[in-house]
Amino acid sequence: MKKRLFILTAMVLSSCNQPLENRLDGILMPVFPEGEPGAAVLVMKGDSVLYDKGFGLANLETGAKIDGDTPLNIASISKQFTAVAVLQLEQEGKLSLGDPVSKYFPEFESKIWEDVRLAHLLSHSSGIPDARGYLSREEKINGDEDLAVEYMKTLDYRNFFPGTAYEYVNPTFVLCGKIVEKVSGQPFTEYVWEHIFKPAGMDKTYYFDRNKEALEVSHGYEYANVEDMPEERTAGQQVGPKDWYEYDFGEETFFATRPDGGIYTSTHEFVKWEKSLREASVLNAEQLQQAFFPRTYVSGSPWSDYQNRENTWYGYGWFMEPATETTPLRIYHTGDNGGYKALAARYPEQNLLILIFANRADWDRYGLWMQIEKELLSTQN
Repeated sequence: MKKRLFILTAMVLSSCNQPLENRLDGILMPVFPEGEPGAAVLVMKGDSVLYDKGFGLANLETGAKIDGDTPLNIASISKQFTAVAVLQLEQEGKLSLGDPVSKYFPEFESKIWEDVRLAHLLSHSSGIPDARGYLSREEKINGDEDLAVEYMKTLDYRNFFPGTAYEYVNPTFVLCGKIVEKVSGQPFTEYVWEHIFKPAGMDKTYYFDRNKEALEVSHGYEYANVEDMPEERTAGQQVGPKDWYEYDFGEETFFATRPDGGIYTSTHEFVKWEKSLREASVLNAEQLQQAFFPRTYVSGSPWSDYQNRENTWYGYGWFMEPATETTPLRIYHTGDNGGYKALAARYPEQNLLILIFANRADWDRYGLWMQIEKELLSTQN
């Protein structure tokens, strides 16, 4: 028994003494094998990059490999850029987060919008449902921002009174994008390019554009049945012989709207964004703290299960899990769109950043994240 205990202790110590790179390789390589869709993973401490690797293929047809420069769709992580755009306009005195939505959309028929503030849109606490109803496959593939908010013009009910609960709703962030356009006088994507991407140095980051050739650099993929695929199907519905197939714009349901999830960027580009937030170069520190304040309690909400875990809140464009005696403060966002799946997590107290941008969705994001976090925090101690 003593011999067995000695061997197990030695194995644990040997694992802890391995370089961080080897330990993270051991976690990530089985999840993202060679020759399949994969992910770009980056870890940064302060200004030092501790880990920066690509796994698998960005494009199965061309064989292009994923690395830190590969543009991948980060889906709902894009919401933080929309939130910053709105906060910039408030910083300039051009709007207030306390403004009712009805101020900007007098054409909306119902009086329910008089109680919905911009702050509620940004914090997923508006009570406005995603009531787009049935959309055809063609509409799901080719839908734009106008289609996403069309139902709001005649919507006459809320799921709850604004500010009293959490419901993760994508169209309300699309509405934020339209408010940016109304207030700034610029198309949403042009505003973000001029006021956010460009100042942050993100010159290789762009929004979804169905006519942009650069979108062919990477594709999202799903491993599923490709024989006699029904016209209407959901991700994960797997029967018969399986293979990898493209699961993004043009193939299956892929939300092509921009303010709620349309950014293509790389881990190297996102590092520039992180540094601009730390330096308060795109938004002053006071406004940024508004975004990071835990405003909407997510845990236990009956209205939405997205990221609905213990000790979870939403600010403006970011989720957060406040520090406890055993866990650090986490400020993060996740993204899911077609075959793309992503995570961007900040640890302000440890000055850490974890990025996982993948073009396959068949992995346990929270489980993988916690494994990486454990290795990083054990290295810090």
